[in-house]
Amino acid sequence: MRATGNSLQLLFAFFRYLGVGVGAALVILGIFARPLPLKLAGFILGIPLLAFSLLVVYWTLRRNEAEVSTSIVLDSWDIVADGLHNSNTDLIYWQGAFYLVHAAAPYHLGSPDCKLVVRRSPDGHSWEQLSILQAAPDDIRDPKFAVIQDHLFLYALKNRSWNPEPYTTVYTSSQDGVHWDPFQDIEPEGWLFWKPKTPDGQTYYVAVYWWEHGRSALFSSIDGIHWSQRSQIYAGDRNDETDIEFLPDGRMIATARLEFSESILGHPQGCTMIATSNAPYDAWQVGAKSPLTRLDGPSLFRYRERVYAVGRYQPVVRGPFAYMGSVFTCKRTSLFKVRQDGLVRLSDLPSAGDTAYSGVVLQGDELFVSYYTSDIHKDYVWLVGMLNPSNIRLARISLPALDIL
Repeated sequence: MRATGNSLQLLFAFFRYLGVGVGAALVILGIFARPLPLKLAGFILGIPLLAFSLLVVYWTLRRNEAEVSTSIVLDSWDIVADGLHNSNTDLIYWQGAFYLVHAAAPYHLGSPDCKLVVRRSPDGHSWEQLSILQAAPDDIRDPKFAVIQDHLFLYALKNRSWNPEPYTTVYTSSQDGVHWDPFQDIEPEGWLFWKPKTPDGQTYYVAVYWWEHGRSALFSSIDGIHWSQRSQIYAGDRNDETDIEFLPDGRMIATARLEFSESILGHPQGCTMIATSNAPYDAWQVGAKSPLTRLDGPSLFRYRERVYAVGRYQPVVRGPFAYMGSVFTCKRTSLFKVRQDGLVRLSDLPSAGDTAYSGVVLQGDELFVSYYTSDIHKDYVWLVGMLNPSNIRLARISLPALDIL
């Protein structure tokens, strides 16, 4: 699979550097060739190649137009920039240090070469690599941390397909962040875990979604190992990644990615579902389906009286190649306010291409956000970003400035 990843990047390089010349040569051949079959071959092969290559060149040269509020985003910097396709981050502060986990693979698509890398830092700038975890021959992705009973738990999703469709959740735990137990499957199999959270340090809750899409639920546990379903959050509309957060009054709020279609062109109804539940969280009320974005990779957090989210934003939505969720559109990692009646976009982070899937840590009046992104000086469409290297970044956010907005 590593060779396949290199081959895909070489194919992109061909369209970027040679495709225009080869396509133009074929079109010229079609113009001047005398035998009709040769003329037709020149046009049939040359025109699509030239058009697509020009499009790739445009995507490559286009200036990044992310809208970053400097009053909110105080700073951001690379943590990992090693030429791999680094993605799917999570961040936690534990035992006096930041712990970061991220996926590292040849490209966005499924690969047995994919690994999870655990790193530690006292300040968010100087990082040491602690562990590398794999589930070969399966691909592994979407890692999530939780501290449960003084252990650092790590949950992740196993995937067997080239077009990533995780099929179950695994977990491991560590007492020091360095030495990890072997991965074990979570029961019941087939539910895909997001990030566990707790209001009291006793009972843990996690939003999960079904591996075939279309259902999300709330599970609870007291030990992080044995989980049971508490309620169904939502069903239908190709329901996907779902996250939760606790409201100041004890209620819970959830966002869910509604895809409506598995098409690479997205779907005009793609959106973010928002629902709330009263304790003991056994029933949910849908408050909105926000068309602002389809919140891929949601990471919800609360500051003072408000709930916010970090997730993927699609700035341009139009058909037929740029419906919500299309791989042919630009993407951002962005900050949102989560209201019961919809999302409010507050700021982008420096990001482009294949991006988002963040982790968040609140420290006083500052928020630290880990996320991944393609080259922030370009503005690749999502598809191009999937096939090229991406970096892990950390952003420092002013929470009072966020709250003012």
